[in-house]
Amino acid sequence: MSAFNDIRDYVAIPRVLSLKLSPDGSRLVSVVQSLNPDGKSFGTALWAIPVDGEPYRLTRSAKGESSAGFTAAGDVLFTSARPDPTVKDGEDETPALWLLPRAGGEARQIATRPGGIGAFKTAGDVVVFSADVLSGEESTEEERRKARKDAGISAILHEGYPVRYWDHDLGPGHPRLFAGRLSGDRLAEVRDLTPDAGRALVNASFDLTPDGSAVVSTWTTYLPGGEQRIDLVAVDVATGERRTVVSEQGFDFTGPLAVSPDGTKIAAARERETSVDVSARTDLWIGDLATGEGAVHAPDLFPADVAWAPDSAAVYIAADHQGRRPVFLVPLGGDAVRVTRDDDAYLALNVTADGRSLYALHSSVAFPAGPARIDADGGQVADLPSPAARPATRGTLTEISATTDDGATVRGWLVLPEGASADDPAPFLLWIHGGPVASWNDWQWRWNPWIMAEHGYAVLLPDPCMSTGYGQHMIDRGWGEWGPRTLADLDAIVDVALARPDVDDERAAAMGGSFGGYMANWVAGHSDRYKAIVTHASLWHLDQFAGTTDAAMYWQREFGAPGSERYAKLSPHLALDDIRTPMLVIHGDKDYRVPIGEALRLWWDLQRKNVESKFLYFPDENHWILKPGNAVAWYETVLAFLGRHVLGQEWKRPDSVA
Repeated sequence: MSAFNDIRDYVAIPRVLSLKLSPDGSRLVSVVQSLNPDGKSFGTALWAIPVDGEPYRLTRSAKGESSAGFTAAGDVLFTSARPDPTVKDGEDETPALWLLPRAGGEARQIATRPGGIGAFKTAGDVVVFSADVLSGEESTEEERRKARKDAGISAILHEGYPVRYWDHDLGPGHPRLFAGRLSGDRLAEVRDLTPDAGRALVNASFDLTPDGSAVVSTWTTYLPGGEQRIDLVAVDVATGERRTVVSEQGFDFTGPLAVSPDGTKIAAARERETSVDVSARTDLWIGDLATGEGAVHAPDLFPADVAWAPDSAAVYIAADHQGRRPVFLVPLGGDAVRVTRDDDAYLALNVTADGRSLYALHSSVAFPAGPARIDADGGQVADLPSPAARPATRGTLTEISATTDDGATVRGWLVLPEGASADDPAPFLLWIHGGPVASWNDWQWRWNPWIMAEHGYAVLLPDPCMSTGYGQHMIDRGWGEWGPRTLADLDAIVDVALARPDVDDERAAAMGGSFGGYMANWVAGHSDRYKAIVTHASLWHLDQFAGTTDAAMYWQREFGAPGSERYAKLSPHLALDDIRTPMLVIHGDKDYRVPIGEALRLWWDLQRKNVESKFLYFPDENHWILKPGNAVAWYETVLAFLGRHVLGQEWKRPDSVA
């Protein structure tokens, strides 16, 4: 039986999360996520993947491992909250830095911090890592954290914006960068490189120069009115001296971020600051590390990942393109050249020392990520044996497109169930992606169309206006026209899909999450072509949302001040009186990007207007539904709701939410 039939089998499929190449090029290390024996949670472990052999497991612990990388000697470094076996009665609760010797033997803890250790980078014997730190005397931090815990204090006093991010609160501590040197079985000479960072390193990306002399990092400056600017800085590892590499009015510099092998250049993403009239744009920026002078390369390719060629004369990037995410070679003095030619997606780029090959995570809409080798010259792709076998999917993946009323081309993927035909057309599901600056071009564990295909549905994954990979014009078309322009694009490609003889145009539903949830709500108030609508983590009242989300300054740039014209034009709640379609509202209480107030108000509005509806509420989930049992409840409830309203089945409350 297919793993996509029973959701419990589906959530048990192991998943490859990362990929890192060893300095000698002989093996890769990956973090693999799998279902824990209790069936209620996911765990992680490190796997080695020889470039010419079979993968094997490196670690086992109840706490799991993450952030895997290599030292110059080929030992594996990773973070884990596992207890230290060398400490009697040790009960570590925060992630520490561990080293697993290449020669074999047990992993050993080499560095700890009271607030835990996060991301790290290595160069030679230098290790730089981030750690959460309370303000005040460093020597007493552990005691102060314990006293706070023992006193039952969870309060955080904020004196600036923002106060939270996606799914976690910011504070009471804030991240700083630390550096140390590998010395035997420990990290010696550990020192705080950024004692004055304050909130500047919240959500920072950083890299280390190849000689270990400097760390280059994003650095957030908080401005009046709740605004902020993100620059690039370089911090001297020996002295902690910090200088600004580049700061540009109207732009933020973010990850992916990488220092060139010769240590003279930096590649990063440069994001344009939006406004009511200025749309989102992300470019690959490459600059001189000493002077900060740089330029944009490969325009219209939003870099999702970046890795330098060994000669420092070019970079490889993975970027959305026409419903795929190929690898491109970007010479510093020339145009981008596409390396991979298939319909697939690539991330976690690792270039070999001789420059002949790249290793990457290889996936697509049709299959999940696994390790692969890419020939740098010809672009040929060879999958490596994976620690997580790809599950077999049933059905077909077809590309379709449509011409819109303004002459643009909108394309998408159509997943058709096995056996769909003119004699037995499949019921139809429109799935609208989030973002809105995003694309359906990769495997999705949370919104997986193959589950729906296994249950007989044809699923359309369209890329309407504001989708990435189609040039800046595609984003500009939808800026300030979220609902009207996007719906027109969706209608055009849905018309094409429903005109197919193997798709049933009488049994259709629409679904979306985040911005896709906003559009699901918009569709509900502006269209009657669907039998049911599922809206997940959705924006309902834009004025309310823009002031309560975790990044209100971003949305105020786009929508304007509270009460402005754009809110009145684009808020879905204003069409409440026109909603007739049954709706399933889904939301997690810990969602800080789209706060729970959006769902609560939507649910109440539907109830007071007597719209047939249900509310699937997750008290302990965020913008995504991540726990295995909750994922089962999500899919089973969605299938039952669609079964009732699209297939005409009798409503049966799923056992997972009984």
